[in-house]
Amino acid sequence: QAQLVESGGGLVQTGESLRLSCAASGPILSISAMGWGRQAPGKQRELVATITSGNSANYADSVKGRFTISRDNAKNTVYLQMNSLKPEDTAVFYCNVNGLLTDRREFRSWGQGTQVTVSS
Repeated sequence: QAQLVESGGGLVQTGESLRLSCAASGPILSISAMGWGRQAPGKQRELVATITSGNSANYADSVKGRFTISRDNAKNTVYLQMNSLKPEDTAVFYCNVNGLLTDRREFRSWGQGTQVTVSS
């Protein structure tokens, strides 16, 4: 199965920036869509940004214009640049990677989560 390792979370003040990274490893043949979701306390997980293998990106309205998703296919890594952070962005952020393993099975993996806290 594919393993995902996230990094880059932390505590910042309103208006500051953070960059999250998520590297996929394991018996991966190819990766298609990658994305980031988040879950705030007492709320359901929501997908905030996705990027296709052709680098087409989509964003939730709540982060559009502030967050930018990108990927490095050579490193099997997806990034989330978060600017102009707000207290309502406080959540555990999870990366999501979909693709094929070397045995041709499809996989859909979520990372372990990284905490992002934005103070007012």
